[in-house]
Amino acid sequence: MIRSTFWMIGALTSFCLMAVGARELNGQISVFQILFFRSIVGLLVLLPILLLSKRRGLLFPKRMSLHVVRNLFHFAGQYGWFLGIGLLPLATVFAIEFTVPFWTILISSLFLKESITLKKIIAVLLGILGVIVIVQPSLEVAHYGSLIVLSAAICYALSHVATKSLSNTQHPLSIIFMMCLIQAPLGLLLFIEGWTTPVGIEWLWLVIVGLTALSAHYCMTKAMQYAEVTFVVTMDMFRLPLISLIGVLLYSEHFSVALVLGMLLIVAGNGVNIYSKRKALEI
Repeated sequence: MIRSTFWMIGALTSFCLMAVGARELNGQISVFQILFFRSIVGLLVLLPILLLSKRRGLLFPKRMSLHVVRNLFHFAGQYGWFLGIGLLPLATVFAIEFTVPFWTILISSLFLKESITLKKIIAVLLGILGVIVIVQPSLEVAHYGSLIVLSAAICYALSHVATKSLSNTQHPLSIIFMMCLIQAPLGLLLFIEGWTTPVGIEWLWLVIVGLTALSAHYCMTKAMQYAEVTFVVTMDMFRLPLISLIGVLLYSEHFSVALVLGMLLIVAGNGVNIYSKRKALEI
């Protein structure tokens, strides 16, 4: 539990930095081009590490069909997430994304045979209630940008379940390497006719997006080795209060009492989930 929490702190930090990079590149570089560069940076970092390790299994892992399926869903989720960041406030994007635990619990119960307990349901419901309090759904929020991010959330849930299955038998570096290797040509094919040459600080933001995407997924995969996927994605809800504060400080996005109340509900939901895990370990 402690190890999983440690790795999730790294994932939360990485995801927030990646969101800032995406916001800074919005309108300058196409989403598909950003996704391509993200994968290329990952390959440049990972390939030397894997070659020096002299473990051929890391470069040529088994269960390739599951790797392909995972990355098709993850690529679609990433596209919707990056696109949503340019259409909605950061807090709204992250809030809608946090329907992921709901979908993940359903999918993991079907494919990974993870149990759905009352405490898991309470934890997720508290988190979703916190999301509702922060977003305060209205007709203004319910436009196509929200539907794009919601679709991305479902894709992420499918990707999380596949990652959990892979993490039981494969090294995290191998999982992330295959992510970059499979998604790089996808991004290239989809943006090749609309190439935009980055200038100045745009190069720095592209590198930051690439590195944080790498560290986020490494930390997430490591966290899943030490806890059930439902615990990991529920703790991931801490991203919402963090990105809300970033939106207020960097982009003058609205700060309200509802934001604080929503944060407290999300923290409470995570507390229920963590407490239930500790009780299970004691028993």
